[in-house]
Amino acid sequence: MGHTDSDAIRDYARRQYVEPARRRGEDVVRIQAGEVHRALGLTNRVPVVCRALGSQTFLNESELELERREGPPSGISTTVVFTYRFRNKGAEGRFAARGSQFHALRGIAESVFASPGGGEAFLRGERAQFLTKSDLRV
Repeated sequence: MGHTDSDAIRDYARRQYVEPARRRGEDVVRIQAGEVHRALGLTNRVPVVCRALGSQTFLNESELELERREGPPSGISTTVVFTYRFRNKGAEGRFAARGSQFHALRGIAESVFASPGGGEAFLRGERAQFLTKSDLRV
């Protein structure tokens, strides 16, 4: 099955808007159709963008509820703004992306690796402990 424009639009919106808002612990996220259309370099695809952003597929995959859709009566315009509310907000503002328990673990050691030299320092310490424990067994 090929990757459609709708798939690309939903993926982009999820990566650029939904997931960053989740990480910041926000309750809602707003997406303007024209911004997505422009960012993806689309031409005359505004109806596809609006349909993709309002689709049940996007809502389910992103664990969102469409709270409001603002714009002209046609609902098809670069000025249409979708306002979503997050469903199933987990502990500490973390969410399971696409319902996967694996994705819920993402970022569990974020603070360790965020500090200057954090990841490298952590690994060095673990290696040193391992070598010390291994030497005791010999």
